Amino acid sequence: MMTPIVALSRVEILSVEHLLPIIISIVVAVVLITTATRFSSEKKQRTIHYIALFISVFVIVFHLYHIVFKTYDFKTDLPLYLCSLLGLLVPIYTYYQKYWMFEILLFWIIAGTLQGVITPDISEGFPSFDYFRYWIVHLGLLLVIFYSIFVFKLKPKLRSVLKSFLALQIYVIAMVIINVALDANYFYLNRKPESASLLDYFGEWPYYIIVGQLIILPLFLIIYAPFYFRRKIT
Repeated sequence: MMTPIVALSRVEILSVEHLLPIIISIVVAVVLITTATRFSSEKKQRTIHYIALFISVFVIVFHLYHIVFKTYDFKTDLPLYLCSLLGLLVPIYTYYQKYWMFEILLFWIIAGTLQGVITPDISEGFPSFDYFRYWIVHLGLLLVIFYSIFVFKLKPKLRSVLKSFLALQIYVIAMVIINVALDANYFYLNRKPESASLLDYFGEWPYYIIVGQLIILPLFLIIYAPFYFRRKIT
């Protein structure tokens, strides 16, 4: 007798599937960062680079799996959403460790990825491939940036806010062009995600895009504020 296939439901906010990965990642991050402070400089760099490579490889394997074994739609499935794209590119940052990359990634990851952690958009819950891909990418990116802050002691400057904002506008323009070419919705520029998100408080299209753009700089400044005040105190 064949076992019926059970459809996995969308992950609900504040459910065990939502909170447990976050708790585990916090524990892992605290242990890793605390331990890494005693590593040599070379070992510190290797450690974070291996983590970044793992994130990137997992994203690539996920997409190859869907191309080979599932249906793959270029309108919805390309790794062009901000977090997936960063998941592919983050090994470049951890390998070269250029400060200008840190300036951009800090605000993108904390503002964008953290929002994805608070309001996850996962269509299939545990133990789906997409579930693990989502959390490995989002929580892994946060680990990379906090590792850079606490282990490598990297800090943004006020000009970093503007630099990251301008870089984001280039990304948005690129996504607009791709969305028009593919009739797609990357970066949710044509409609909001199906799951609950902060965009729900910003009105319907196109108002949520306008409001989102207006609050990006203030949000980046809020992220920068702790670094500013810490620099003033010290």
